[in-house]
Amino acid sequence: MFRLGDELAVRLPRRQGATEQIEKEHRWLPRLAPLPLEIPAPIALGQPSDDYPWRWSVYEWLIGESAITAAIDDERAAAIAIAGFITALQRIDPTGGPEPGSHNFGRGVPLAKRDRYVRAALASLERELDAALVAAAWERALDAAVWTNAPLWIHGDLAPGNLLVRNGCITGVIDFGGLAVGDPACDLMVAWNFLTGDARAAFKTTLNPDEATWARGRGWALSMSVIALPYYLKTNPVIVENSRRTIAAVLSD
Repeated sequence: MFRLGDELAVRLPRRQGATEQIEKEHRWLPRLAPLPLEIPAPIALGQPSDDYPWRWSVYEWLIGESAITAAIDDERAAAIAIAGFITALQRIDPTGGPEPGSHNFGRGVPLAKRDRYVRAALASLERELDAALVAAAWERALDAAVWTNAPLWIHGDLAPGNLLVRNGCITGVIDFGGLAVGDPACDLMVAWNFLTGDARAAFKTTLNPDEATWARGRGWALSMSVIALPYYLKTNPVIVENSRRTIAAVLSD
């Protein structure tokens, strides 16, 4: 991402696989707006050239600070705002929307499709956490009833790094590379990777998911963190810290 003046940003994918996200965002983000929180607005779609081999994009710049570092004045209000965003997103007609796949890292698929990746990650983490305890929590998530209703719109990566804060309040959601129509439980991961205590309870009350969806959401939070932990263990301390915190939140919930 590069700033382009005061009002625009340029996104240049670093690998070819991410170019699908550029085209997806240009097609669908204008159809999803407006939402209760700000989302990126695509302005222009750049074409491949001798200087750069793939499509690229220009967006409006959204003012705000990452929720990783920004102070939140009222976490309960933030939880309610995020729940409102998810509810509004789910109410949009999903007809023709992209099914989960390589373009969104499989976000929104049944949890069982993530099982082998979780098991492989746990096998490499025996010195980092209580693998048996985490495996038991993962198995409880797998036991939850699968989503059999019509697929709904999901952001696919609701995490602190993709939430914008301004004046102590959640004001925007960025990075829609995980956008798809699938199991809505995927977006509930934010309850454990960002929210705590009373705020998590307020999020659940406002969103009002059925218990199976809540359990799968817990499984999404756990699986994302377990898989990320060994991958980023020596390279990204911010993600590692959040992964450890999320795992602890799931185990204590």
